[in-house]
Amino acid sequence: MYDGGKIIAGLIIGIGLFLSPFIYNAGKAAKAPDPELSAKAKEAKECVASTPYMKVWHMQLLDEWRDEVVRDGERYYNTDRKTWEMSWDKRLMYEWRQFVVGDSKRDKKARIGKVYFKSLQVTCMDCHSNKSKFCDQCHNYMGVTPYCWDCHIVPEEKK
Repeated sequence: MYDGGKIIAGLIIGIGLFLSPFIYNAGKAAKAPDPELSAKAKEAKECVASTPYMKVWHMQLLDEWRDEVVRDGERYYNTDRKTWEMSWDKRLMYEWRQFVVGDSKRDKKARIGKVYFKSLQVTCMDCHSNKSKFCDQCHNYMGVTPYCWDCHIVPEEKK
């Protein structure tokens, strides 16, 4: 190997260029989004489930609602315990109980026995009406593209 020095120098430069974005951003985490609640959502002080549950499992809830409305014709969601145990996938029961009926006093709880209309546009978007300040912040941060708006009408932004 007559050109060993050049090869090693090239490898060091190449590895340095490859690692430069990682080194530049080391220790700089992106700020987690803080979705803005509308005045109506702040006034209601509750959702169909607790805040921690909705942050993690809202898509599963919407999928469940879609399937029940389209396939079974069930248009109303009752938050009583019997309904939870009958309608939810058994895999999610542990997480559901932890977030909704857990003992944590800091979590907001859904009211037991309250009935909601199963609809993204009518129920959810009624309180969370500003899509760009509520939905899009977290979805962009997480790098996900939800398919909700493939079928549903994108809500007009309220100023």
